[in-house]
Amino acid sequence: MADLKVSVVSADHEVWSGLAKQIVARTTEGEIGILPGHEPLLAILAAGEVRVTTLEGAVVKANAEDGFLSVEHDTVTIVARNAALV
Repeated sequence: MADLKVSVVSADHEVWSGLAKQIVARTTEGEIGILPGHEPLLAILAAGEVRVTTLEGAVVKANAEDGFLSVEHDTVTIVARNAALV
């Protein structure tokens, strides 16, 4: 199975980046799960928690609001006006 290359970015700094096997985020359309091979996607984030499951199985949590989530070729970029690790 392929890996996801993930970057969580706030307006003024990178909050977290690395390889992951799964991401769960809250969008304006509802909660979404991203796995390797996901179709390209651009979604507006709703205020809430983003959960990134690393390759080792650890879960990295970040609060994010006012931004978007982009998925393309197993690269996930989460850009938010406000984002911080929990």
